Amino acid sequence: MATVDARPIIASGDEPFETIMAAATALEDGEELVVLAPFEPVPLEGVLSSQGFSYEVEDLGTGDWRVTFRREP
Repeated sequence: MATVDARPIIASGDEPFETIMAAATALEDGEELVVLAPFEPVPLEGVLSSQGFSYEVEDLGTGDWRVTFRREP
């Protein structure tokens, strides 16, 4: 399982998309990528689901979100 914590990237004013996509591309079938973000990353969910990933969303209750993407075989 890989994890990308997008919160500090976003807080510094940068865009985490490339980092997340690089991590997603490196996954094998059945592997998971956890993305931590300060909001639900709906556009990212759409992009990765169109590339064959399933995902589960969890509101951490502190204004932060955890989305677990799974590369489906």
